[in-house]
Amino acid sequence: MSAAELTSQEYIKHHLTNLTVGEGFWTWHLDTLGWSVFLGFIFLYIFHSVAKKATTGVPGKLQSAVELVVEFVDDSVKSTFHGSNPLIAPLALTVFVWVLLMNAMDWVPVDILPWLIATVGGVEMSDVYMKPVPTADPNMTFALAIGVFILTVYYSIKVKGLGGFMKELYTQPFNHWTMYPINFVLEMVTLLARPLSLALRLFGNLYAGELIFLLIATIGLFQLPVHFLWAAFHLLIIPLQAFIFMMLTIVYLSLAHEDH
Repeated sequence: MSAAELTSQEYIKHHLTNLTVGEGFWTWHLDTLGWSVFLGFIFLYIFHSVAKKATTGVPGKLQSAVELVVEFVDDSVKSTFHGSNPLIAPLALTVFVWVLLMNAMDWVPVDILPWLIATVGGVEMSDVYMKPVPTADPNMTFALAIGVFILTVYYSIKVKGLGGFMKELYTQPFNHWTMYPINFVLEMVTLLARPLSLALRLFGNLYAGELIFLLIATIGLFQLPVHFLWAAFHLLIIPLQAFIFMMLTIVYLSLAHEDH
């Protein structure tokens, strides 16, 4: 199946359809789950291999790259996180690299994976549904954001106590008993908006990027120059979105550790 065999609308709709099993709420997006787990294992394998083979001498290119990423994340944590928690730096590193790898799947040409699956499986490409960019699926971005939200609430209660956490919700920004109900509503909106904005920002940028790649693919023979220009622009977008997700995670956890 190529863009020439389908209308542009049918072609884009096909490529934006996940490989799923189940129905309703219990629908599982197998492509999102499969690629996210696979890329997570790649991250663990590379960093574990480099850690085992690390040398104090002249490092190789891979070790230098890993050390550069680790130092970058460590500096970001030191400059942003003002509490004391040994979990934050490893968490920030995991979030940054994992999201970066999932975002990077947007560079894979849109027809390559369906063609490979169809060729190996001996089926028509029209029967292959594969969305290889996990972060272009709101289920993935919301799962990541909810994980950050749960950690934020957990550490807020652990550091400040349940009473201290609740006091922040109803005494800010107007510390007067007559304003407590209004404060609570405002603070709850702010608290719940954090995971919502965190998830939708990442999803929106990657989904829009994937959609534009699909629109470019419908051009036909003249798609390659435009494809490479948009892919070059993604050299900025893909790491930037991973960096923003990591930094907001650090900021939210830093706020959770501030005990006024």
